[in-house]
Amino acid sequence: MEPRYDFSLFSEYDIFLFKKGEHYRLFEKLGSHLLEVEGVAGCYFAVWAPNAREVAVVGDFNSWDQQSHPLKARWDASGIWEIFIPGVTKGQHYKYHIHSNERSYQVLKSDPYAVYCEKPPKSASTIWDLDYQWEDGSWMAERAKHNAPDAPFSIYEVHPGSWRRVPEDNNRSLNYRELAHQLADYVSENGFTHVELMPVMEHPFFGSWGYQVTGYFAPTSRYGTPQDFMYLVDHLHQRGIGVILDWVPSHFPGDEHGLAYFDGTHLYEHADPRKGFHPDWNSFIFNYGRNEVQCFLLSNALFWLKVFHADGLRVDGVSSMLYLDFGRKEGEWIPNKYGDRENLEAITLLRRFNEIVYKEHPDIQSIAEESSAWPMVTRPTYSGGLGFGFKWKMGWMHDTLDYFSMETIYRKYHHNKITFSIWYAFSENYVLPLSHDEVVYGKCSLLRKMPGDDWQKFANLRLLFGFMYTHPGKKLLFMGGEFGQWDEWDHEKSLDWNLLDSEPHQRMLHWVRDLNHFYRNEPALFEVDFQDSGFQWVDCHDSDTSVVSYLRKNRAQDSLVLTICNATPVPRHNYKVGVPESGFWKEALNSDSTEYGGSGQGNLGGVEAVPVAVHGHFQSLTVTLPPLSAVIFTWRKGL
Repeated sequence: MEPRYDFSLFSEYDIFLFKKGEHYRLFEKLGSHLLEVEGVAGCYFAVWAPNAREVAVVGDFNSWDQQSHPLKARWDASGIWEIFIPGVTKGQHYKYHIHSNERSYQVLKSDPYAVYCEKPPKSASTIWDLDYQWEDGSWMAERAKHNAPDAPFSIYEVHPGSWRRVPEDNNRSLNYRELAHQLADYVSENGFTHVELMPVMEHPFFGSWGYQVTGYFAPTSRYGTPQDFMYLVDHLHQRGIGVILDWVPSHFPGDEHGLAYFDGTHLYEHADPRKGFHPDWNSFIFNYGRNEVQCFLLSNALFWLKVFHADGLRVDGVSSMLYLDFGRKEGEWIPNKYGDRENLEAITLLRRFNEIVYKEHPDIQSIAEESSAWPMVTRPTYSGGLGFGFKWKMGWMHDTLDYFSMETIYRKYHHNKITFSIWYAFSENYVLPLSHDEVVYGKCSLLRKMPGDDWQKFANLRLLFGFMYTHPGKKLLFMGGEFGQWDEWDHEKSLDWNLLDSEPHQRMLHWVRDLNHFYRNEPALFEVDFQDSGFQWVDCHDSDTSVVSYLRKNRAQDSLVLTICNATPVPRHNYKVGVPESGFWKEALNSDSTEYGGSGQGNLGGVEAVPVAVHGHFQSLTVTLPPLSAVIFTWRKGL
């Protein structure tokens, strides 16, 4: 019989913090850890299961025998069980066999803190380390300027398993290291500043796109090891590209090996299904009021920022966390202690999340996917806000896509769809999202949403992108939209890269590439994104012609960008637009240029302002507005 080692990674202070809900490094304590005890190499295991009668670790190293290695419950009523086993090595698989105090419930569970798992559909945890030699020091030293609120953000949203596949190898997904080089080349060439990865945390069902997480601390093994994922982040950083990760604290699936009913009780989730079960997603909701669960989630957020050098976390399903009645009918939810619908425990958690991640990593951004009118999502917690850095502007997305999806003859009756968003544009720090959710489940791809014949569809989409890139707010575009994919996104196959053999799709990508590079080099489009001093309407009332015109300004207000959008297929000649400055206004970009697939109408490189008062300005331009176009002019002081 092998000796037992009286060893623990937990100090009394660790337990104090854990019980209090203030231990933010639990990944350094719970889980499996390769180390030496008294000169003997092996693995330390620790798991939280306070309602278990017995816990044993089973795995390759003991032939999955439930009797070989029982864990010892700590004396301090923390609910933590632990053991050190000599001779256990990296790469071996394991699970916890839990015998509950409740109704003799017995189950095999994966390790909630495992950093690596078997490739699904297998579900065992894998003993692993997180050793890696990072080479992104230059990026990390200066990433604060890349992630600042006054920096350009053009985010390319990617599903790693379906961005590009290898058809000659059974149509498999790219692994992390292949993705690193191909994605970095593509993103860099086309001018995006950041990549947002849909959830890479381990998930059993590929069709959940990663949003049904079982391994919160483990990059999915579908594409490689944790070190391979580190290589992906590292390489993107070395190429000057930020990495944002989707993070899902709003719910988790009920797979038997996962968090649900972990020790025979509702440990991580609320016991009452009116608070603990999500009817829309058929999944469980975390018990945000339990201190140990708060530690789990907050430690997890810091884990991805600290260990994997993520530049931001986009928090999924924030609205579902904030409201107790989200997705529920009357009588299916429990009011809070004041009789209202707000989830006070979730609000506290989200505020703590933002306070902690910004304290530990002030050079990152947290981003809320929040679809309601909840106030002050991106305002500091000390002033009553939730403390996020950015928030997805779902209202802009819905109104804009509604507008651009309608036949052009009707647009003049819905002019407010593209003007209304400015009236609340500066109430939050917004990201303008054209995300994966808009190109699935029968909603059609962006290109196919557009009305008209094929030429008009492409022209409309170019106009939409021109409007988006010059509108206040950071930018997000889901993969495939940049070259005008016809089909909806299908996670089971690659994007339709063959379309880039076709000239219209090449020219669409050329337009997005030029928009990105123009945006990144034009401070008027990003320096003052979140204050009204960076924006000014020229004319938002010309509904009869479906034309809008507006100015963007840099902080010093010595550089201006004028955008004029013509949302009909009728060209407008000798169209007058008031401007605040005399001199030459350069036509910087024109979506109707032949190089982008347009008809080639335009303004011959620019227009000289004349002293004729229009739109409340003493100067004006007389311009040609091509059909279904965005025409973008720039003005520089002293030029």
